[in-house]
Amino acid sequence: MADPRELATHLTTYVDTWRQAVRHFLAVVDDLAEDEWALPTDLPGWDVKAVVSHIAHLESLLAGGPEETADIGAPPHVTSPMGQFTEIGVVTRRDRSPASIVEEIRSATEARSKQLAAEPPTDPAAPAPGLFGLIGWTQRTLLRNRPLDVWMHEQDIRRAVGRPGGMDTPGAQHVADYLSEGFPYVLGKRVKPPVGTTAVLAVEGSPEVAATIGDDGRGQRLPESPAEPDVRLAMDRATFTNAAGGRRAPGEGEVAVTGDADLAARIIENIATTP
Repeated sequence: MADPRELATHLTTYVDTWRQAVRHFLAVVDDLAEDEWALPTDLPGWDVKAVVSHIAHLESLLAGGPEETADIGAPPHVTSPMGQFTEIGVVTRRDRSPASIVEEIRSATEARSKQLAAEPPTDPAAPAPGLFGLIGWTQRTLLRNRPLDVWMHEQDIRRAVGRPGGMDTPGAQHVADYLSEGFPYVLGKRVKPPVGTTAVLAVEGSPEVAATIGDDGRGQRLPESPAEPDVRLAMDRATFTNAAGGRRAPGEGEVAVTGDADLAARIIENIATTP
């Protein structure tokens, strides 16, 4: 049985990582030129301003702001209920100035940070607050996902404006490690190779993840990497987070493959675990 104190420490780490991710995000958007706010990102239908508006929407809700409603129409890039929800924050901020949206993020995250400092979360299984709890999220799910969301969107903006960076931060480490954990799921649920197949994911700066297909056909994490897996895929952090985050497929030569090249191609094709 897990030690409750250890679980509470994990929650504190997630909160600290989120705080740092927010600071890095704000540093990037504070430096944007006026014409950069309209640049397209890798997210269909969203420019830089839409990405920043999305962050403002969620952080404001978490800080206790009112639920927002809007007629979003029927944009082609919205294909799910979650997409409809996130589009609301973009639509409601469409006519606002970039400066006001950035200030909203700064104010909301400062308020939320003070709330979390005053009442630190201790129960990972407790329902998340507000709408997040209504969709079944726990405190652990919410607090673990916030730094992922903020850091991934920082990277969306960086790519849009041509300013790479932010790959050596706590948020970057958190996201790479977090997304790496989905490797057994990708192997078993999406790729579905034969029982006994072994595969290793080696992302620079993160622990290797080794997986196999069990007798039930499911992907299972192995305690250590086999000496000669059927396939081994190695890549840097940017390549992996772009691919696993559903942003950009790896380019030629960005993934070093050892072993079954066809299996590697199928894994790469299915490696995205976030929309």
